[in-house]
Amino acid sequence: MSTAVADAPAEPAADAVPPDRNPRVRRVLLAVLALLVLVAAAFAGSAAFSPRTPLDGSADAGFARDMAAHHEQAVEMSEIVRDRTRDDTIRVIATDVALTQTAQIGMMQGWLTLWRLPIATPGPRMAWMEGDPAHEGMGGMSHTDDSGASPQMPGLASSADVQRLRTLPAAQADRLFLRLMIAHHRGGVQMAEAGERLAGDPEVRSFARRVATSQQAEISQMQALLR
Repeated sequence: MSTAVADAPAEPAADAVPPDRNPRVRRVLLAVLALLVLVAAAFAGSAAFSPRTPLDGSADAGFARDMAAHHEQAVEMSEIVRDRTRDDTIRVIATDVALTQTAQIGMMQGWLTLWRLPIATPGPRMAWMEGDPAHEGMGGMSHTDDSGASPQMPGLASSADVQRLRTLPAAQADRLFLRLMIAHHRGGVQMAEAGERLAGDPEVRSFARRVATSQQAEISQMQALLR
């Protein structure tokens, strides 16, 4: 009578292969490893080629600050005339400029906040355009303020002209508004075209292009009204 030991360890099969040496397991492990490498490379490439946050002295930051300041005067003049004019067409134009450019000011200041940069310009106006060919032709477009100091920004009206919008009879103020806003928009177009050329952020370049296009169309509309 023979006895069997119930708890005796089973002998491994002759063809059993450790998991780390099994060809099928190795292929799966290699595939997973390759996938992980590809994912890591994708993340690294995305980080390497994504636009960098603009620096304080960049054209992006300078454009956002100066164009916002430029817009502020357009909003001021438009609100003056919007409240004084008796002409429905002038009121529509002034209202549109005030609303559109107020929204754009908020967008540009939002960028600066997102970039963790000060909204106020730390240095001289238009320094971001130094070296751009269009910058050379801007000097003649800037009005000289009462203090005698040039604002160094194309198309700005003098404080005396802005005050005249408040005091002239409504019809005369309407015509002055159109002349001032045409000059203002021409300066804005030059700044926007420079922003599109010099900025590094694709969103800033796209915005600058839209500003140039829309203000050119508004110039044509206002010129037609003057005629």
